[in-house]
Amino acid sequence: MRAAVLHHPDPVNREPLALEEIPIPVPAAGQLLLRVEACGVCRTDLHITAGELPPLHNAITPGHQIVARVEQAGSGADPNLIGRRVGVSWMGGIDGTCLLCRKGHENLCDNPTFTGYSVPGGYAEYTLARADFCIPLPEEVDAIHLAPLLCAGIIGFRSLRVAEVEPGDRVGLYGFGASAHLAIEVLKHWGCEVYVATRGESHRQLACELGATWVGDALAYPPVPLDRAVTFAPSGDVVISALGSLRKGGIVAINAIHLDRIPPFDYDKLLWGERQIRSVANMTRQDATDFVTLAHRIGIRPRTTVFSLTEVNRALDAVRNDAVDGAAVVVP
Repeated sequence: MRAAVLHHPDPVNREPLALEEIPIPVPAAGQLLLRVEACGVCRTDLHITAGELPPLHNAITPGHQIVARVEQAGSGADPNLIGRRVGVSWMGGIDGTCLLCRKGHENLCDNPTFTGYSVPGGYAEYTLARADFCIPLPEEVDAIHLAPLLCAGIIGFRSLRVAEVEPGDRVGLYGFGASAHLAIEVLKHWGCEVYVATRGESHRQLACELGATWVGDALAYPPVPLDRAVTFAPSGDVVISALGSLRKGGIVAINAIHLDRIPPFDYDKLLWGERQIRSVANMTRQDATDFVTLAHRIGIRPRTTVFSLTEVNRALDAVRNDAVDGAAVVVP
């Protein structure tokens, strides 16, 4: 089978993945062999290929927004799943025994498995996944519209939960890429006013098209105080801008697995008044199920740009340079 393999993480290399022929993997106990239909491109993949997330293996196939068909079931996995369409996200497994797992916080597991980072991912024709971490997906929706839901969508949805967004709130979205352009659909469904601050004229135009109440530049301040805000850009400056836009008692949720830094700020002006800054870490299977169900019910269809597997490095570069409105999707 063909797979895009990372051997040497490097922040400078613009073609980090090598397309190689490797054997089709064999599912172990509790695993499924999946034939990949599509795999979304995430900014986390950039952190992996750049080495900002330290490598765990000498070689790895990234990609963790996988839409696939079950080809084979390992021992202990349900053989009735063969032929079904499933999704695989960033959280590929947990130990189930650590303190946080026992407390119901599986997204914070001390010994997690991350798809496309600690185990091979979806930039390939086939991949493996734990059966209990595969998400049932609707048959009637095109795979390219399902793939971005599986990380960008789920993590954006969890971010709204971490920020404690309530129907009718004024919510700021800082950055407007793959995740935010799905989150705005949920916020509109909840009757929220959405204020978008983002760089790039095409991203601002997309936010307007999708119904944002107000749109401004990346560090601009909305014209009204916000109840909640979610930052998607991996920039500490954006966090400070979002914090400065909150009313008293408001919450900023940082949706970033890697952040450059948070600059010093004035506590009295920006944080006092029971404002809060929270990080968003991974997602749970319940988040995945809830979001996929909601997205199907309200008809969310991501804006996508499709790349072939041979163009995977170009897809990564397009995401790196904000050259995609919506989400990039790789199709084997």
